[in-house]
Amino acid sequence: MHDLFGIWSQTLQRQMEFVLLLLMVTACAAITQDLSGKMFTFPQETNTAYVKLTPKRVDFGAITVCLRTITDLNRNHALFSLSATPDHNAFLIFKPTTDGIQIHVHQGQTETFGGEDYKVNTWHSICSTWDSVTGVVQLWLDNKPFIRKYVGGARIRNPSIIIGQEQDSHGGGFDKTQSFVGMISDVHMWDYTLSACEIQEYMVDRNLTPGNVLNWKALDYRTYGRVLTEQKTTCSCTE
Repeated sequence: MHDLFGIWSQTLQRQMEFVLLLLMVTACAAITQDLSGKMFTFPQETNTAYVKLTPKRVDFGAITVCLRTITDLNRNHALFSLSATPDHNAFLIFKPTTDGIQIHVHQGQTETFGGEDYKVNTWHSICSTWDSVTGVVQLWLDNKPFIRKYVGGARIRNPSIIIGQEQDSHGGGFDKTQSFVGMISDVHMWDYTLSACEIQEYMVDRNLTPGNVLNWKALDYRTYGRVLTEQKTTCSCTE
């Protein structure tokens, strides 16, 4: 009986240590981090690698999303995926195989913006705005505004926000043939539409008011699968 009690005590102690370890890992994962000068690297095609972003607000009547990205993909791939019930494409920035960049909005429709300047192996700055009152969406690519288009849509609540994958269900349903391979940086999101001048400030990386929903300088996130957090290197080497 004494031996059984000793074994039970050791097992209980190991379980408690394991729980404490999980709590420590979870606590570390929940820390808000300043990612200034850094980037997420997605080095391979997979349906398991992604970053889940925790927003500071969960009810939107308007949205602005800005990010910088580089890839060599010529196939479909998601750049920013926001899912909300009942629409898993509540706010999706998507690069199709054909020319252009697509924006899909909750309970609205998909609009394609001519993206003839979207080149592979080149850093691009992308911003998109949408307002549920007007139903109008707009895209900026490398400081170039595209025409404003009507998509409609209703308020978006309780979002699941992911980069690296496209959500075919709320928080999941990933398809590796739509996964992102490359690097993403400077992700910001606001619950209002930025003015053209404010977007220009983001494009030239100057005097930006950080996103009040997602802020790259104070980002709450968790990585899954093979995703690297690295220094963003933009300098050129000279002798």
